[in-house]
Amino acid sequence: MIAILGLVVGVVLGLLFQPDIPAWFQPYLPIAVVAALDAVLGGLRALLDGIFDDKVFVVSFLSNVVIAAAIVFLGDKLGVGGQLSTGVIVVLGIRIFSNVAAIRRHLLRA
Repeated sequence: MIAILGLVVGVVLGLLFQPDIPAWFQPYLPIAVVAALDAVLGGLRALLDGIFDDKVFVVSFLSNVVIAAAIVFLGDKLGVGGQLSTGVIVVLGIRIFSNVAAIRRHLLRA
């Protein structure tokens, strides 16, 4: 319940204050959001499977975001940022769809 309340408060504050994202951070934000979504769906899948561990979730969430952003940053420095961004999105997308499929099978028994 606290997490949902925190999410609602965060969304409301974001809509009210409309923070500006620095230009140097803009290429990394979509990657970080997709990595965070992957961790959240993985946590939900683990919860439904009965193997959820809050410490593993926090470490997974933070490491997914940091590693994905670091890969894109490294790609930018090497001049292949677009290709590595696409690669990260594809890999995380596959993981997201896999987690959603497992959640669907668990909830709908189908």
